[in-house]
Amino acid sequence: MKIKNDCGRRKEKIFSNLCLIPSLIGVLVFFLVPFGIVIYYSLINNPTSAEFVGLENYKRLLQNDAFILSAKNTAMFSAISVPLAIVLSLWLAVLLERNIPGKSIFRTFFLSPLMVPTASVVLVWQVIFHNHGTINQIIELFGGKGIDWLKSPYGQVVIIVMFLWKNLGYNMILFMSALAGIPKDIIEVAELEGASKFYQFVHIKLRYLSPTILFVLILSLINSFKIFREVYLLTGDHPTDKVYMLQHFMNNMFNNIDYQKLSAGAIIFSLVMIVVIAVLLIVENFFGKDVE
Repeated sequence: MKIKNDCGRRKEKIFSNLCLIPSLIGVLVFFLVPFGIVIYYSLINNPTSAEFVGLENYKRLLQNDAFILSAKNTAMFSAISVPLAIVLSLWLAVLLERNIPGKSIFRTFFLSPLMVPTASVVLVWQVIFHNHGTINQIIELFGGKGIDWLKSPYGQVVIIVMFLWKNLGYNMILFMSALAGIPKDIIEVAELEGASKFYQFVHIKLRYLSPTILFVLILSLINSFKIFREVYLLTGDHPTDKVYMLQHFMNNMFNNIDYQKLSAGAIIFSLVMIVVIAVLLIVENFFGKDVE
């Protein structure tokens, strides 16, 4: 009987490993091999002669003014928009958790941007923030002077508002789901003990929300680096300095067939993301380790 059980387990293990082979092949072909090619291009002088130059492409990249500008703008955009996306969506989730009038209308309003195509979003934003758009008309109505928002120093503010408008709804739903999963008995015990709503939120709810906060943080961070599509449709290949993002630089290097700078920039970007996500995982593990 023991021999039959061992044989059955061995067959199950072999079958499960065989089922993993297609996924492993997909990861190898579509992820590992392309990433290896990017590393290879970042270490040669050009695809034709393919002469090994070591870290020379990285040195040139870090001395490139356009790359430094795009990296600074992207870092500033992410540092402002990602925390705002988390705080505002969590606040909305907590607000809609209560029995307030018109809750379903508010939920629909914040989810509607997820159903709107990107081109339509950009068209709306062009109408609102154009030099002769809605915002400027309101400003001029009150005696002010309108400005060309996308070409002004406030250009990145427009992009941040658009990012928040498009992403708050999805983040809010994730937080509402996490709030619904918090054990009710713990909240009831805290209320019986006289704990205030603020104490319950900080010391109980945030503890249970820590995995969701980490997930939303990583998701928002990734989405902040994908804002290029909207900015590109709004401003084209070469926008003003305030809204020149990292993916603008990548796109321009691709159009100029400068694969060396493009590959080096992609590697640096990947390393930064790995470090940031690793730090976030360590922080979440520290603060969430006491939650069962």
